[in-house]
Amino acid sequence: MLKIGDFSKLSRVSIRMLRHYDDIGLLKPAEIDDFTGYRYYREDQLFIVARITALKDMGFPLAEIVRILEIYDDKEKLDGFLVARQKELAQQAKEMEYKLMLLDTARKRLRKEQKMSFDVTIKTIPERYAATVHMVVPHYEDEGMAWNMMGECKEPLIPADPCYAIAEFLDDEFKEENVEIVVSMAVKGKYQDTEHVKFKTLPAVKVASCIIKGSYDQMGEAYATVASWIKANGYQMNGPMFNIYHVSPAQTQDPEEYVTEACFPVE
Repeated sequence: MLKIGDFSKLSRVSIRMLRHYDDIGLLKPAEIDDFTGYRYYREDQLFIVARITALKDMGFPLAEIVRILEIYDDKEKLDGFLVARQKELAQQAKEMEYKLMLLDTARKRLRKEQKMSFDVTIKTIPERYAATVHMVVPHYEDEGMAWNMMGECKEPLIPADPCYAIAEFLDDEFKEENVEIVVSMAVKGKYQDTEHVKFKTLPAVKVASCIIKGSYDQMGEAYATVASWIKANGYQMNGPMFNIYHVSPAQTQDPEEYVTEACFPVE
């Protein structure tokens, strides 16, 4: 048997943390002296501490480690925990990569001493025959799900010139999830409707718009600029805003090459 101090040295876990493990039922001492209250551990409990440390290093919270230790010898159940954690970390890595990209873009803009500025103009998007997909996607960044639906058309779609690849956001407010959108692309010729792709002639619409060159992290400031311009120049919004993707991830993987037009219908 090992005193808690000796067990702490061998396990490389502090006495304070060992006591915490005891409190939450993660690792109980093998014996507690009734008279002195001293905690004693068996040598084979060092293997349990090693498991706990390994699971902590993988990012499992202590409450979950309690559950994992209960099934540790069941390889199938243990693998279920490991797979779930692996997926969670992969998602976190994806989100971290996106944040790093935004930081890198912001620093590049600073080094170039560029000031974000957007010129707002009034224009009319003409009437056009278009392939459209109307659906609800989980989040704004899942917009690509709607565009992918275009692929269910049996005949290859021939883009018009310009093709007006547009995503229209129909919700009256910002949505954390379940975002309603319509994507449309002006096309040449005539086509048969499919389950999700509907072909229709879209009406002309008068808009206040501005061009955003570069990554999508500028969109918030661009939207604010157009909204302020509309109010300052005596116009009123007249319908949901939409984006026209002149150069998008479909054409380039370099965010600095994106060209997007933010459009707000006005009257």
